[in-house]
Amino acid sequence: MRSTLKRSAHAVSLTTGMLTTRARMLPSFLIVGAQRCGTTSLYRALSRHPLIVKPVLRKGVHYFDVSYDRDLSWYQAHFPLKATGQRLERRHGHRTQAFESSPYYLFHPLAAARISWNLPGVKLIVLVRDPVERAASAHAHELARGFEVEPSFERALDMEDARLAGEIARLRESPHYLSHAHRHHAYVARGRYAEQLNRLELLVGRDRLLVLDSGRFFREPEPVYDRVLEFLGLPRLGDPVFEVHNAQPRTSEMPLSVRRRLSAHFGPWDALLKQWLGTEPSWHR
Repeated sequence: MRSTLKRSAHAVSLTTGMLTTRARMLPSFLIVGAQRCGTTSLYRALSRHPLIVKPVLRKGVHYFDVSYDRDLSWYQAHFPLKATGQRLERRHGHRTQAFESSPYYLFHPLAAARISWNLPGVKLIVLVRDPVERAASAHAHELARGFEVEPSFERALDMEDARLAGEIARLRESPHYLSHAHRHHAYVARGRYAEQLNRLELLVGRDRLLVLDSGRFFREPEPVYDRVLEFLGLPRLGDPVFEVHNAQPRTSEMPLSVRRRLSAHFGPWDALLKQWLGTEPSWHR
Protein backbone atom coordinates (compact mmCIF):
# COMPACT_ATOMS: atom_id res chain seq x y z
CA MET A 1 0.00 0.00 0.00
CA ARG A 2 2.74 2.42 0.99
CA SER A 3 4.78 1.70 -2.16
CA THR A 4 1.65 2.16 -4.32
CA LEU A 5 0.94 5.54 -2.74
CA LYS A 6 4.57 6.55 -3.21
CA ARG A 7 4.47 5.62 -6.90
CA SER A 8 1.21 7.54 -7.34
CA ALA A 9 2.66 10.61 -5.63
CA HIS A 10 5.73 10.42 -7.83
CA ALA A 11 3.60 10.15 -10.98
CA VAL A 12 1.55 13.20 -9.99
CA SER A 13 4.68 15.17 -9.14
CA LEU A 14 6.36 14.23 -12.41
CA THR A 15 3.27 15.17 -14.43
CA THR A 16 3.21 18.55 -12.72
CA GLY A 17 6.93 18.92 -13.34
CA MET A 18 6.52 18.15 -17.06
CA LEU A 19 3.95 20.94 -17.35
CA THR A 20 6.40 23.43 -15.82
CA THR A 21 9.70 22.16 -17.25
CA ARG A 22 11.01 25.48 -18.47
CA ALA A 23 10.42 27.00 -15.04
CA ARG A 24 12.53 24.34 -13.31
CA MET A 25 16.18 24.16 -12.38
CA LEU A 26 18.84 21.83 -13.75
CA PRO A 27 21.54 20.50 -11.43
CA SER A 28 24.78 22.40 -10.90
CA PHE A 29 26.48 19.31 -9.51
CA LEU A 30 25.98 15.56 -9.27
CA ILE A 31 27.12 12.86 -6.89
CA VAL A 32 27.97 10.17 -9.43
CA GLY A 33 29.30 7.34 -7.25
CA ALA A 34 30.70 5.07 -6.32
CA GLN A 35 27.96 2.70 -5.21
CA ARG A 36 28.12 1.65 -1.51
CA CYS A 37 30.66 4.40 -0.75
CA GLY A 38 28.59 6.78 1.36
CA THR A 39 26.77 8.63 -1.42
CA THR A 40 23.46 8.62 0.47
CA SER A 41 25.06 9.96 3.64
CA LEU A 42 26.73 12.82 1.76
CA TYR A 43 23.52 13.49 -0.16
CA ARG A 44 21.53 13.82 3.08
CA ALA A 45 24.11 16.14 4.64
CA LEU A 46 24.26 18.41 1.58
CA SER A 47 20.49 18.47 1.09
CA ARG A 48 20.16 20.25 4.45
CA HIS A 49 22.25 23.20 3.23
CA PRO A 50 19.96 26.24 2.72
CA LEU A 51 21.35 26.91 -0.77
CA ILE A 52 21.28 23.32 -2.06
CA VAL A 53 18.04 21.87 -3.41
CA LYS A 54 17.40 18.24 -4.21
CA PRO A 55 15.04 16.42 -6.61
CA VAL A 56 11.42 16.62 -5.63
CA LEU A 57 10.87 13.00 -4.57
CA ARG A 58 13.99 10.85 -4.76
CA LYS A 59 17.71 11.32 -4.48
CA GLY A 60 18.67 9.62 -7.75
CA VAL A 61 16.89 10.40 -11.01
CA HIS A 62 19.06 7.93 -13.01
CA TYR A 63 18.53 9.82 -16.24
CA PHE A 64 22.02 9.48 -17.70
CA ASP A 65 22.26 5.73 -17.13
CA VAL A 66 18.91 3.92 -17.39
CA SER A 67 16.40 6.60 -18.50
CA TYR A 68 18.20 8.30 -21.37
CA ASP A 69 15.50 7.19 -23.80
CA ARG A 70 13.52 10.15 -22.44
CA ASP A 71 14.27 13.75 -23.33
CA LEU A 72 15.91 16.36 -21.12
CA SER A 73 12.56 17.91 -20.18
CA TRP A 74 11.67 14.66 -18.35
CA TYR A 75 14.88 15.02 -16.34
CA GLN A 76 14.35 18.71 -15.61
CA ALA A 77 10.82 17.98 -14.38
CA HIS A 78 12.31 16.24 -11.33
CA PHE A 79 13.87 19.43 -9.92
CA PRO A 80 12.49 22.40 -7.97
CA LEU A 81 11.17 25.54 -9.60
CA LYS A 82 13.62 28.30 -10.51
CA ALA A 83 11.46 30.62 -8.40
CA THR A 84 12.35 28.52 -5.35
CA GLY A 85 16.05 28.94 -6.10
CA GLN A 86 15.66 32.67 -6.66
CA ARG A 87 13.86 33.07 -3.34
CA LEU A 88 16.69 31.30 -1.52
CA GLU A 89 19.29 33.40 -3.37
CA ARG A 90 17.63 36.62 -2.21
CA ARG A 91 17.52 35.33 1.35
CA HIS A 92 21.13 34.13 1.58
CA GLY A 93 22.96 36.22 -1.02
CA HIS A 94 24.42 33.31 -3.00
CA ARG A 95 23.33 31.26 -6.00
CA THR A 96 21.16 28.26 -5.23
CA GLN A 97 22.38 24.93 -6.60
CA ALA A 98 20.32 21.86 -7.48
CA PHE A 99 21.78 18.36 -7.42
CA GLU A 100 21.02 14.66 -7.41
CA SER A 101 22.86 11.46 -6.54
CA SER A 102 22.87 8.46 -8.91
CA PRO A 103 25.86 6.20 -8.15
CA TYR A 104 25.54 4.16 -11.36
CA TYR A 105 26.61 7.25 -13.37
CA LEU A 106 30.27 6.66 -12.51
CA PHE A 107 30.27 3.08 -13.76
CA HIS A 108 27.95 3.26 -16.77
CA PRO A 109 30.13 3.50 -19.92
CA LEU A 110 27.93 6.16 -21.60
CA ALA A 111 26.80 8.28 -18.65
CA ALA A 112 29.83 10.59 -18.52
CA ALA A 113 29.51 11.57 -22.18
CA ARG A 114 25.78 12.17 -21.77
CA ILE A 115 26.35 14.33 -18.69
CA SER A 116 29.02 16.36 -20.49
CA TRP A 117 26.68 16.92 -23.45
CA ASN A 118 23.51 17.82 -21.53
CA LEU A 119 24.97 19.59 -18.50
CA PRO A 120 28.01 21.57 -19.70
CA GLY A 121 29.83 23.04 -16.73
CA VAL A 122 28.28 20.67 -14.18
CA LYS A 123 30.54 19.58 -11.31
CA LEU A 124 30.87 15.95 -10.28
CA ILE A 125 31.56 14.44 -6.86
CA VAL A 126 32.88 10.90 -6.43
CA LEU A 127 33.31 8.99 -3.17
CA VAL A 128 35.61 5.97 -2.96
CA ARG A 129 36.15 3.42 -0.20
CA ASP A 130 38.14 0.24 0.32
CA PRO A 131 37.11 -1.68 -2.84
CA VAL A 132 37.32 -5.01 -0.99
CA GLU A 133 34.76 -3.84 1.55
CA ARG A 134 32.74 -2.13 -1.18
CA ALA A 135 32.45 -5.39 -3.12
CA ALA A 136 31.22 -7.32 -0.09
CA SER A 137 28.80 -4.53 0.83
CA ALA A 138 27.45 -4.43 -2.72
CA HIS A 139 26.84 -8.18 -2.73
CA ALA A 140 24.92 -7.98 0.56
CA HIS A 141 22.98 -4.99 -0.79
CA GLU A 142 21.99 -6.71 -4.04
CA LEU A 143 20.98 -9.84 -2.16
CA ALA A 144 18.75 -7.82 0.16
CA ARG A 145 17.10 -6.08 -2.79
CA GLY A 146 16.51 -9.32 -4.65
CA PHE A 147 18.80 -8.44 -7.58
CA GLU A 148 21.31 -11.14 -6.66
CA VAL A 149 20.37 -14.81 -6.38
CA GLU A 150 23.80 -16.24 -5.50
CA PRO A 151 24.12 -16.15 -1.68
CA SER A 152 27.85 -16.96 -1.67
CA PHE A 153 29.99 -13.85 -2.11
CA GLU A 154 32.94 -15.95 -3.29
CA ARG A 155 30.80 -17.74 -5.85
CA ALA A 156 29.36 -14.42 -7.07
CA LEU A 157 32.91 -13.16 -7.60
CA ASP A 158 33.73 -16.27 -9.62
CA MET A 159 30.64 -15.66 -11.77
CA GLU A 160 31.30 -11.97 -12.42
CA ASP A 161 33.40 -12.20 -15.58
CA ALA A 162 30.90 -14.48 -17.29
CA ARG A 163 27.96 -12.37 -16.20
CA LEU A 164 29.53 -9.15 -17.50
CA ALA A 165 30.99 -10.61 -20.72
CA GLY A 166 29.96 -8.47 -23.68
CA GLU A 167 27.72 -6.18 -21.63
CA ILE A 168 29.77 -3.01 -22.14
CA ALA A 169 29.77 -3.60 -25.90
CA ARG A 170 25.99 -4.08 -25.85
CA LEU A 171 25.49 -0.89 -23.86
CA ARG A 172 27.59 1.06 -26.35
CA GLU A 173 25.98 -0.48 -29.42
CA SER A 174 22.40 -0.06 -28.16
CA PRO A 175 22.21 3.18 -26.14
CA HIS A 176 18.86 2.27 -24.56
CA TYR A 177 19.88 -1.28 -23.60
CA LEU A 178 19.57 -1.99 -19.87
CA SER A 179 22.01 -4.52 -18.44
CA HIS A 180 20.93 -6.15 -15.19
CA ALA A 181 24.33 -7.82 -14.74
CA HIS A 182 26.34 -4.66 -15.41
CA ARG A 183 24.26 -2.67 -12.95
CA HIS A 184 23.87 -5.24 -10.17
CA HIS A 185 26.67 -7.83 -10.39
CA ALA A 186 29.86 -5.81 -10.99
CA TYR A 187 31.37 -6.35 -7.56
CA VAL A 188 35.01 -6.20 -8.66
CA ALA A 189 34.70 -4.02 -11.77
CA ARG A 190 33.07 -1.15 -9.88
CA GLY A 191 36.00 -1.06 -7.46
CA ARG A 192 38.51 -0.15 -10.17
CA TYR A 193 37.88 3.51 -9.44
CA ALA A 194 40.83 5.00 -11.32
CA GLU A 195 39.61 3.44 -14.56
CA GLN A 196 36.27 5.21 -14.20
CA LEU A 197 37.80 8.49 -13.02
CA ASN A 198 40.05 8.63 -16.07
CA ARG A 199 36.99 8.36 -18.30
CA LEU A 200 35.33 11.22 -16.42
CA GLU A 201 38.44 13.38 -16.62
CA LEU A 202 38.63 13.03 -20.40
CA LEU A 203 35.04 14.22 -20.77
CA VAL A 204 34.58 16.89 -18.10
CA GLY A 205 38.10 17.88 -17.03
CA ARG A 206 39.94 17.47 -13.74
CA ASP A 207 38.87 20.87 -12.36
CA ARG A 208 35.20 19.84 -12.34
CA LEU A 209 35.86 16.60 -10.44
CA LEU A 210 36.11 16.18 -6.68
CA VAL A 211 37.15 12.76 -5.38
CA LEU A 212 36.58 12.05 -1.69
CA ASP A 213 37.76 9.23 0.54
CA SER A 214 34.62 7.97 2.28
CA GLY A 215 36.72 6.51 5.09
CA ARG A 216 37.81 10.01 5.98
CA PHE A 217 34.30 11.37 5.47
CA PHE A 218 32.84 8.98 8.04
CA ARG A 219 35.74 9.52 10.45
CA GLU A 220 36.06 13.32 10.07
CA PRO A 221 32.94 14.54 8.26
CA GLU A 222 33.22 18.28 8.90
CA PRO A 223 36.47 19.02 6.99
CA VAL A 224 35.29 16.85 4.10
CA TYR A 225 31.96 18.68 4.06
CA ASP A 226 33.77 22.03 4.06
CA ARG A 227 35.91 20.85 1.16
CA VAL A 228 32.75 20.05 -0.80
CA LEU A 229 31.33 23.51 -0.12
CA GLU A 230 34.60 25.10 -1.26
CA PHE A 231 34.48 23.03 -4.46
CA LEU A 232 30.92 24.21 -5.08
CA GLY A 233 31.64 27.83 -4.17
CA LEU A 234 29.10 27.84 -1.35
CA PRO A 235 29.36 29.37 2.14
CA ARG A 236 28.94 27.36 5.33
CA LEU A 237 25.45 28.17 6.63
CA GLY A 238 24.49 26.51 9.88
CA ASP A 239 25.76 23.28 11.35
CA PRO A 240 25.39 20.18 9.18
CA VAL A 241 24.05 16.90 10.52
CA PHE A 242 26.06 13.80 9.66
CA GLU A 243 24.45 10.37 9.76
CA VAL A 244 25.23 6.97 8.31
CA HIS A 245 22.59 5.80 5.85
CA ASN A 246 22.02 2.52 3.98
CA ALA A 247 24.54 0.47 5.96
CA GLN A 248 24.05 -3.16 4.97
CA PRO A 249 24.70 -5.86 7.61
CA ARG A 250 26.79 -8.83 6.49
CA THR A 251 25.45 -12.35 6.84
CA SER A 252 28.95 -13.83 7.25
CA GLU A 253 32.61 -12.89 7.52
CA MET A 254 34.66 -12.67 4.36
CA PRO A 255 37.08 -15.64 4.09
CA LEU A 256 40.71 -14.57 4.42
CA SER A 257 41.53 -16.17 1.07
CA VAL A 258 38.91 -14.03 -0.67
CA ARG A 259 40.15 -10.88 1.05
CA ARG A 260 43.73 -11.59 -0.04
CA ARG A 261 42.62 -12.33 -3.60
CA LEU A 262 40.70 -9.04 -3.85
CA SER A 263 43.42 -7.01 -2.15
CA ALA A 264 45.96 -8.28 -4.67
CA HIS A 265 43.67 -7.43 -7.56
CA PHE A 266 42.90 -3.92 -6.36
CA GLY A 267 46.44 -3.02 -5.26
CA PRO A 268 47.58 -1.45 -8.57
CA TRP A 269 44.26 0.35 -9.00
CA ASP A 270 44.41 1.75 -5.48
CA ALA A 271 47.91 3.09 -6.15
CA LEU A 272 46.49 5.23 -8.96
CA LEU A 273 44.06 6.89 -6.56
CA LYS A 274 46.80 8.86 -4.82
CA GLN A 275 46.83 11.42 -7.65
CA TRP A 276 43.10 11.93 -7.16
CA LEU A 277 43.03 12.03 -3.37
CA GLY A 278 46.33 13.82 -2.85
CA THR A 279 47.34 11.17 -0.34
CA GLU A 280 47.24 7.43 0.23
CA PRO A 281 43.72 5.97 0.43
CA SER A 282 42.61 5.65 4.04
CA TRP A 283 42.37 1.85 3.78
CA HIS A 284 46.14 1.67 3.10
CA ARG A 285 47.25 3.82 6.01
